[in-house]
Amino acid sequence: MAPRVTQTTASIDRGPGAGLGTPLQYLKGVGPRRAALLEKKGLATVEDALFFVPLRHEDRTRFTPLSALQPGDVRTVTGIVAGIAPPPPGRPRVPLKVTLRDERGLASAVFFNARYLTRVLKRGQRVILHGRVGRDYGAITLQHPEWEIVEPDDDERVHSGRLVPIYSLTEGLTQRPLRALLWRIVEDYAAKIPEVLPESVLERRKLIGLDRAIHDVHFPESEAALAAGRRRLTFDDFLFLQLGLAILKSRTTRTRGVAMRPRGALVARLLSGLPFRLTGAQERVWDEIRRDMAAPWPMHRLLQGDVGSGKTIVAALAVLTAIEAGYQAAVMAPTEILAEQHFMTFHQLLEPLGVRVTLLTSALTPRDRAARRAALAAGEIECVVGTHALVQKGVGLKRLGLAIVDEQHRFGVEQRARLKALGEHPDVLVMTATPIPRTLALTLHGDLDVSVLDELPPGRRPVITKARTEIGRAKIYDFIRAQVGAGRQAYVVYPLVEESETLDLKAATDMARHLEQDIFPDLTVGLLHGRLRFEEKESIMRRFKAGAIQVLVSTTVIEVGVDVPNASVMVIEHAERFGLSQLHQLRGRVGRGPWASYCILLHGTRLGDDAQRRIDAMVATNDGFKIAEADLALRGPGEFFGTRQSGLPEFRVADLLRDGAVLEEARRDAETIVAGDPDLRTPAHRGLREMLLARWRGKIGLASVG
Repeated sequence: MAPRVTQTTASIDRGPGAGLGTPLQYLKGVGPRRAALLEKKGLATVEDALFFVPLRHEDRTRFTPLSALQPGDVRTVTGIVAGIAPPPPGRPRVPLKVTLRDERGLASAVFFNARYLTRVLKRGQRVILHGRVGRDYGAITLQHPEWEIVEPDDDERVHSGRLVPIYSLTEGLTQRPLRALLWRIVEDYAAKIPEVLPESVLERRKLIGLDRAIHDVHFPESEAALAAGRRRLTFDDFLFLQLGLAILKSRTTRTRGVAMRPRGALVARLLSGLPFRLTGAQERVWDEIRRDMAAPWPMHRLLQGDVGSGKTIVAALAVLTAIEAGYQAAVMAPTEILAEQHFMTFHQLLEPLGVRVTLLTSALTPRDRAARRAALAAGEIECVVGTHALVQKGVGLKRLGLAIVDEQHRFGVEQRARLKALGEHPDVLVMTATPIPRTLALTLHGDLDVSVLDELPPGRRPVITKARTEIGRAKIYDFIRAQVGAGRQAYVVYPLVEESETLDLKAATDMARHLEQDIFPDLTVGLLHGRLRFEEKESIMRRFKAGAIQVLVSTTVIEVGVDVPNASVMVIEHAERFGLSQLHQLRGRVGRGPWASYCILLHGTRLGDDAQRRIDAMVATNDGFKIAEADLALRGPGEFFGTRQSGLPEFRVADLLRDGAVLEEARRDAETIVAGDPDLRTPAHRGLREMLLARWRGKIGLASVG
């Protein structure tokens, strides 16, 4: 669990919360040196320490006897150090071995890369160890366990005989002194924490008081007390997030926007020229967006859908609606590659209708960039596609009516706000091809209405996915040749462009040459990567789409936005090096035609646990939402969606995987509170308002609530 970032309210040293703002340095037994170590964990004040919740608790009411250890178990034991066997000189891979004894027998623990323990551990010391039990040359051992030395003068009420908290550490900061310090802080200050939730919420949700919760998440008397404390702090995490999002949403609905109600001639012309009909899901989502755009307040909608569900066409319909109503549209993508691909798509769809589309990225020459900025500011160009360059200083649009943000999770809320600021309360549509589990969507996009494209176009088949090792390479090449012989095309994707000294990867440039000269000399092999000029990339993709290139070697530039229905094979080299979402996006480049399509994950022979789970998930399902949930379980919410960069407050305790039901409760309460008191001005909500400002301070301008 991430350490809590310092967030101290301005009034923390007055009233019931007196003393909570005290710097830790001035507490007994801390001092400047230990204070500096605590600062590394984000702990500067007493309040920070109170909310620095443990990673977990160990049940030390009963230690496992050494003689009862079984392989595969995770256990906590205590014993006397009976012997220490360091690794022989010059053999660093040999583990250090510590022999323990208790009243009933002997056992050993092995530590890797831990020669320093020979200076720390001494024969005759009592230690507590926690870890997984395994076998080492047939002997039962604890494998690289966590350890604590039991000092004779320690207060054992804190360290054993109870549910004992285990905290996140940093070098120089060890478990027992940190636990002893937090025991003193909790005992002295927990009762001084002011309650911030209204009594009605506490009663309705059957929540314990904040002071009790703080005590029990550190030093609970029982599992039930720990669960109640965690539930209270989890509810607070979600409530203050959802209050902020509900206030943002409330302000949006109270803001006067642009009602766009054109006749729909451009939309009708585009639809009549398409070689396919919209799916039922596209029709439904387009109807939701069209109603939003016609309303007199700004649209704030999230459009999510799996790979190939047809988000771009829906976005194009929204762009045409804004343009026919007399406004401009801006589409912001996270990378130059994706921006270029969107530009090509919008150019092909809209230019025949007389709509001018331009591209704005940092790769343009200063002269081109200046010319395009001037045309946008004068209103001469109706649609602009770009990267972060759209929100840089000097960019202005004459009449921005619609802002579209693609792959929203790669941007922060602040960047979205800067794009909106280019117009006067424009409609906003954010899109993602990364399906988001409901709990995460409610967390990251609680200020948005959500539309889901949950239907693939007719004829789309599930992609047959297989995992193979290097032994199968020759058969894979034979399979590619057979598919090309049947009239199909293939992608071969590599992680890098050029050989890297630090990563043992085959580079796309070298392998394209190898495939062209040695493997498929009778086929046309192309190479696509991010360092090519825009015109070169466009030419290669045009030739591949036309069938002139039969095998396209590429880096991940083809991850999103590429649509070649004739391609039926996707080979991903070093598949273990890719993230799960990226693997799924790459797989989505095939399976777009009426024939069977295949994704082959070529990986190393020895995979780590996480890599194996990613490969297994890909083989097991084509469902993007199941893939997203597996990815969320593997990486955790913070890494999955980069919440540190998103502009949202961080959680102290809440876990999106575990606590979805509590999130729903908090969301309903937040909406009820904000509906009755949009700025939290009533006396009953004063504590909520102060804590909200503290949690959201410096993020997306919410402090203007005050």
